[in-house]
Amino acid sequence: MLDDAAHTQCTVTCLHRLDAAPFTARWPNSTDESEARRSTAVTVPVTERCSLQGCSVKDGEQALDAAAERGADAVAVDAVEVGAAHGAVAHHDEVVLGGPVGANDTDRYPVLHDELTALRARLTTQRPTMGICLGAQLLACALGAAVAPGPAKEIGYAPLAFTPEGMTSALRHLADVPVLHWHNDCFELPAGARHLASTPRCPHQAFAVGAHILGLQFHLETDHRDIERWLMGHAEALLAADIDPRTLRRDAAAVGPKLSRQAADVVTEWLDEAGC
Repeated sequence: MLDDAAHTQCTVTCLHRLDAAPFTARWPNSTDESEARRSTAVTVPVTERCSLQGCSVKDGEQALDAAAERGADAVAVDAVEVGAAHGAVAHHDEVVLGGPVGANDTDRYPVLHDELTALRARLTTQRPTMGICLGAQLLACALGAAVAPGPAKEIGYAPLAFTPEGMTSALRHLADVPVLHWHNDCFELPAGARHLASTPRCPHQAFAVGAHILGLQFHLETDHRDIERWLMGHAEALLAADIDPRTLRRDAAAVGPKLSRQAADVVTEWLDEAGC
C-alpha cells in the first residue's frame, strides 16, 4: 500500500437513473445485514486514494464499492440537482449510470441537458469518465456521436463479441460471462473512439477514448441479488416486450455471482489505467 503522500487524489462522481431508490453506501467496516445484502462482490485493493461522490443511485453499488474499497469517501447528491452540482461534475472523475429515459429526451427531462452540459465541460479536462447504458449514450452525445433507437429492445443476459482492441482492454475479463442488457437506444461511435464490443442487436456495445473514457451500453454494475427491483420496476416494459421475468430471474441467479467477480476485475483495471 502506498503511503498518503504517494496517493493520487481522484474523485468519482456517480450519476444515476432518475427513478432511483436512496443510495446507502456500504462501508468496509459495516456490520449491518441489510447493507451487507446490498453490497456486491466488487472489491479492489487499496493502492491509491480515491474520493467518491454519488447521485441518488439505485444499482451503482458495484462501481461505488470498487472505489470505496480503494479508500473512498462517499457523498450522495440527488440526480435532479446535477445543475447545482455542475462544478463537481465538471471537474471530478465520474461514473455516469443508466436510467429509464433516452439521451435525446432533453426537452422532456431538462436534467439531461444539465448533465450533458456538465459532461461536455468535464471532458475538456480529460478526467476519467465511465458511462454505463444511458451514461454511455450521454457520453457519446457529449462527444458528438448520434444516439437512436436500435433494431429491437435488448433485455436479458447475453455474451458480448469483442473486437481485437476489446480483448486487450479491461473488458477482456468479461469474455466468458454473459452481461446484463437493458436498453432500447444505441449509440454511434464517437470520432476517434476505439470500438471494443458488440452484440447482434447492438453493433456498438462499448467504446474507449484514450485511457480516461469508457462507454458501456451493457450493465456490469448491477447486483444480481437486486434483480427483483428491476423486474418489478419495469414490469410493464417486460410485458410489452413479451419477456418472461422468470427467465431473467433464473439467469441472474445463474450468471450474477461470476459476473460480479469479473466486473470487479474490469473496474479495478480501468481505475488503475485511468489513474484513480
